[in-house]
Amino acid sequence: MRKYVFVVGGVLSGVGKGVTSASLGAIFKAKGFRVTAVKADPYVNVDAGTMNPIEHGEVYVTRDGDETDQDMGNYERFLDTDLGSENYMTTGRVYQTVIQNERAMKYGGKCVQVVPHIPEEIMRRIKAADQNKTDITIIEIGGTVGEYENILFLEAARMMKLQTPDDVAFVLVSYLPVPSHLGEMKTKPTQHAARALNSVGIHANVIIARGPLELDAPRREKLAIHCGVPRDRCIAAPDVDSIYRIPLLLEKEDLGNKLLQDLDVKPRTTDLAPWKTFVGRIQRAKRDVRIAVVGKYFGTGEFTLADSYISVIESLKHAAWFHGRRPDLHWVSAEDFEKDSTSVSRLSTFDGILVPGGFGSRGIEGIVNAIRFAREKSIPYFGLCYGMQLACIEFARNVAGLAGANSVEVNPKTPHPVIQLNPLQAKNILEQKYGATMRLGSYGCALKLGSKASKAYGSQFVEERHRHRYEFNNTYRQALEEKGLTVVGVNPESDLVEIVELKDHPFFLGVQFHPEFQSRPMRPHPLFSAFMAAAGKKRNLRG
Repeated sequence: MRKYVFVVGGVLSGVGKGVTSASLGAIFKAKGFRVTAVKADPYVNVDAGTMNPIEHGEVYVTRDGDETDQDMGNYERFLDTDLGSENYMTTGRVYQTVIQNERAMKYGGKCVQVVPHIPEEIMRRIKAADQNKTDITIIEIGGTVGEYENILFLEAARMMKLQTPDDVAFVLVSYLPVPSHLGEMKTKPTQHAARALNSVGIHANVIIARGPLELDAPRREKLAIHCGVPRDRCIAAPDVDSIYRIPLLLEKEDLGNKLLQDLDVKPRTTDLAPWKTFVGRIQRAKRDVRIAVVGKYFGTGEFTLADSYISVIESLKHAAWFHGRRPDLHWVSAEDFEKDSTSVSRLSTFDGILVPGGFGSRGIEGIVNAIRFAREKSIPYFGLCYGMQLACIEFARNVAGLAGANSVEVNPKTPHPVIQLNPLQAKNILEQKYGATMRLGSYGCALKLGSKASKAYGSQFVEERHRHRYEFNNTYRQALEEKGLTVVGVNPESDLVEIVELKDHPFFLGVQFHPEFQSRPMRPHPLFSAFMAAAGKKRNLRG
């Protein structure tokens, strides 16, 4: 059995297609089906690696090293599985393959056209993603219906429906606004979205009615009449306090079985008991723990874009809930501490400080000031990727006495290049090869027995996902270890430093990799869990 559910969006971007797709996957999995998910992005970029996180959100890295859209993280978290490059495509990637095939004469001299060859390549990728190991594939098409950019993905979906009508279903996730001056939920934008979908030959089986309020009976009736979707297939999806409640809300309206009926599959019972237990734990968490996320990819105009660090944020939540805590997360711009170095003292009100990954020199000295404050004031600190590198730089300057220590990324002429360019990356930068050329994907890490990291993992060897060009310079390893910054994790093949920690500190740990990509709602990442446990103890001391 190979069934396909396409999820498309209406009215506006960010409506919740990714979480809806992930939730549908969780529901089908809870019914005993083998499920996978595919993201089809309309960008001409070959992958998400060259996109600005302020514009596009987090770049999510798969185990096999693909740089993908952040929705892939939602799929992995909700399905509790690892996906790969076969589960992600972009317009650029599709066209690249078709052009390469044409150059290799794989079309046998035919006139290669946008239609049908581009949709056919999209269909090939969708079908290849399940590798004959899954029953249901969820395909999220990026953007909104009516846009020019995603029309070829919709055409591929239409062609699949034409070929095997009983194997394909469509879900339209659309927004129903409640204008403040009216106080009434409006269906007209969704009506237009449904008709735009109809105009490309696709009719929605289900409408997921997103909005600030729950869909009521009159609005449900309007959608049914004007969009041609049965009344019971217009599903209420109001804003919720936690995205992890969504599978329960959708299943409350029996959405899974309704789609199975459309796919000519017998209904099944759903075992969402683990989700109910998890959501109950979230609701019972009352005592907060205050965490400062000190970074530089927050601002976009007058707004804060937390999506830049979505996996970090979710990982902190998973760990907090695991310890029975309510996560109180605050975005702190590192540039604030550069304008006024004394303002770093406001970090004293936090129970833990986390510095996520990043690139470039902007805000770096502010982050270094924050790290020093965490080290000197015994506030639990967790540094990810750049956060680990900057912790090494701060320690080198202020403890090891290496004045001017820096990363060559920030200062190529630094007298003490504690962080250096990975030698394998020098040629890429020289030739301006930036796409998919970083150290990407899973690498092994051997852990030092007795270290905080080893105790957290309960193991002496782990595999973690990477995304970086710069590395710790082993020339400085002995000097920093003699002063107390211990290297407790290395890659056995390359001897590259993966984890550093301070011995005499409640929790001061930096990792070169990105552990946030492997945290799951019901299985928080061990290092995030250890960090949150230390932050919880700090919170207890504050009373």
